[in-house]
Amino acid sequence: MADQEWARARPLPSGLEVLSELALDLRWTWSHGGDAVWRAVDPDAWERTQNPWVMLQGTADARLEALSRDPAFRAELARLVADRERDRGARTWFARQHGGAALGAIAYFSMEFGLGAALPLYAGGLGILAGDFLKGGSDLGVPLVGVGLLYQEGYFHQMIDGEGRQQETYPYNDPGSLPLRPARRPDGSWLRVSLALPGRELSLRVWLATVGAVPLLLLDTNDPRNGPFDRGIAAKLYGDGPETRLLQEIVLGVGGWRALRAMGFDPDVCHLNEGHAAFAPLARAAEVAERLGVGFDEALWATRAGNVFTTHTPVAAGFDAFAPPLVHKYFRGPLLGAVAPGPERLLALGRRDTSRAAEPLSMAHLAMRTCGLANGVSHLHGEVSRGIFKDLYPGWPIAEVPVGHVTNGVHVPSWDSRAADGLWTEACGKERWLGAPEGLARAIEAVPDAELWTFRGTGRQELVRYARSRLATQFGQRGADPEEVARARHVLDPNALTLGFARRFAAYKRPNLLLADPARLSRLLSLPGRPVQIVVAGKAHPADEEGKRLLEAWVAFVREPSMRTRAVVLEDYDIAIAQKLVEGVDVWINTPRRPFEACGTSGMKLLVNGGLNLSERDGWWAEAFEPGVGWAIGDGAEHADPGWDRAEAGELYRILEEEVVPAFYDRDSLGVPRGFVARMRASMARLTPRFSTNRMLGEYLERLYLPAAEGYRRRVAGGAALARELAAWSAAMAESWQEVRFGEVRVADGEGGLRVEAQVLGGGIPADRLRVELYAEPLRAGEAPVRVPMEWGEEIPGAVNGRICRASAPPGRPASHYTPRIVPFHPEVRVPMEEAHVAWYARRDG
Repeated sequence: MADQEWARARPLPSGLEVLSELALDLRWTWSHGGDAVWRAVDPDAWERTQNPWVMLQGTADARLEALSRDPAFRAELARLVADRERDRGARTWFARQHGGAALGAIAYFSMEFGLGAALPLYAGGLGILAGDFLKGGSDLGVPLVGVGLLYQEGYFHQMIDGEGRQQETYPYNDPGSLPLRPARRPDGSWLRVSLALPGRELSLRVWLATVGAVPLLLLDTNDPRNGPFDRGIAAKLYGDGPETRLLQEIVLGVGGWRALRAMGFDPDVCHLNEGHAAFAPLARAAEVAERLGVGFDEALWATRAGNVFTTHTPVAAGFDAFAPPLVHKYFRGPLLGAVAPGPERLLALGRRDTSRAAEPLSMAHLAMRTCGLANGVSHLHGEVSRGIFKDLYPGWPIAEVPVGHVTNGVHVPSWDSRAADGLWTEACGKERWLGAPEGLARAIEAVPDAELWTFRGTGRQELVRYARSRLATQFGQRGADPEEVARARHVLDPNALTLGFARRFAAYKRPNLLLADPARLSRLLSLPGRPVQIVVAGKAHPADEEGKRLLEAWVAFVREPSMRTRAVVLEDYDIAIAQKLVEGVDVWINTPRRPFEACGTSGMKLLVNGGLNLSERDGWWAEAFEPGVGWAIGDGAEHADPGWDRAEAGELYRILEEEVVPAFYDRDSLGVPRGFVARMRASMARLTPRFSTNRMLGEYLERLYLPAAEGYRRRVAGGAALARELAAWSAAMAESWQEVRFGEVRVADGEGGLRVEAQVLGGGIPADRLRVELYAEPLRAGEAPVRVPMEWGEEIPGAVNGRICRASAPPGRPASHYTPRIVPFHPEVRVPMEEAHVAWYARRDG
């Protein structure tokens, strides 16, 4: 099909032209305001696809003509358009709170985006988080622009065969049925950017998805101008083999930066959602170097301050890494432009040990060295990440490794059911998720118990209805006999306590902890008069045979005759299934092996719907759990003993048997379980606002984006004058740091605490470029280290840049707790993120 024909909206009857624009605005993935319009167009297609764009392409002319003459439809459409225009014209939370801040575009790079079932460009939690990030940005007016890839097949679809084995299929993502359109140049031609690969040019087509007020640029390699191999670079999400994976990340980072510039964006901030996009800071620096006439290192100093890296990975082995020959192959040429680092410089930026020639390039290490700020995605994950990256900052205490944290949140309007939307609207108003979440708790606390319990029953009933329909379709697709398909329509009980377990099937997530004692689980699910049921979903990676075996065990369990109505496994876990699960599940179970759940947002999604969590104290639940909002297993520590899994399985069964089931079934005379409802209310009121994108984006803005943008603008101003100064300062540090050391250090008890006097020898580095401190480790977990600045005193006769430094240490700790150290100093440099030298005093007493 010719370029100009792609995504051309079909002609619509007079008065209905706006339907094309509405269908391409992905606001319908989270706003219920347009449901009535789309249901009126074709109720069956809306139920099946939840994709207005594909509905419009398939609706008969006669039906559209009839709608154009239907006064009720025209009135509903006019209301939807008026609401949209009102929302567009409203002053957003960002404009109210930060309107005076000089913050330009924030470019958000991610390998996957989970925005809805109609745009399957995601594999799991990373993509769902990215999608929620853009949606939250739209609601709050944050100036985000997303950058990702348009996959021809995306991630696999799962089918469970007659033997209970997972089978993978890769349906084609037909761009004509996806709610997006080509990005156009002013002359109407399709916007393309090109990359200079070895021996050829790679042409990238740029697509545009509209996520409310946030644009999302998607790069497509399936251009007829490319050769067969290159057309397949973006065929599958996380493509097969290291070379394809490297090329995907080149397309995302280098191609994504060029697409932004070609679209007219000049971001203040580049946010890397995982290390996959770590080539973007290189492309940004190379362009700034060429534009301002500076060297690459000076340009990196200019741009680094405006780059933010979020890591989601709890183990170093999870980071992408590429062998040096592969890096040489693609970066020895003009890929990054006229002013760019050579392959060896690039490899040095991405190696833990820059001197090891055989060490591969780690994308996470590259991100750490090209970004000015970095964060994990929960409090615990921040701690874990500091341990992962400590080798990049030799000599620095782990508490000072420069990785903070912003705990993830979910875009609540994407995950609230229609019933939840109604309850929260009545309690908190329609604008509740368009600003800061403070104040919502009080409104939910005022909702009567009976109303909350009725609301919970509505959600459970909808899940049972959906599960029956989905299971019947699932059985039919694998060719089951009609009796089995018919039985699927009678599974589960809309009044029974419903447990949910859904996630990627991998060993570290321990998806079978609840199956540790199948007989005990069977007894739990068959309690007389107190029925319990469970809905399970999840995929194993195609190459993860252990994960597949864990899934098979669940399939075998639910196929036991006594369990067929009490337990179900739904195949092909995706956003659509997740939305129904979090609507109806009473208790969500999550059992990762601590500390390998970086955050885990699935349990956050049912908060708004009144569901409760029973989870390991890992990820977000480690900071969210408190008595009264749910249940927790584990002791909040890590355990290598294999027997610990058995102990936690026993604890899980005990909590379900002795606490969860009684809380659900102990009812008053009206049939309301007051204790269970009290936990629902506390969870909804205290946790839903706290673990929302509203809170999360506010923290990103204040802690990361605004400081990053301000630092970037200062460094690039005046032809990058400050960046040139910082590059020279850094070079001087590297040249002369070996000359920096302590001479004599004297410690004495003084009035009000210890008195410390130190001789500091700077060698080739003058005192105004150094900071001298007394350092002491924190006494308790969670506290900050003690850092006492030492004041410069008189010069040391005969020494080169030698000075006396003095300080008084706070009372209450012995002298042995304190160690003097020397660190680089510049008021515009983030130490140790950007400059990691450190010199410690070595006590002569051993």
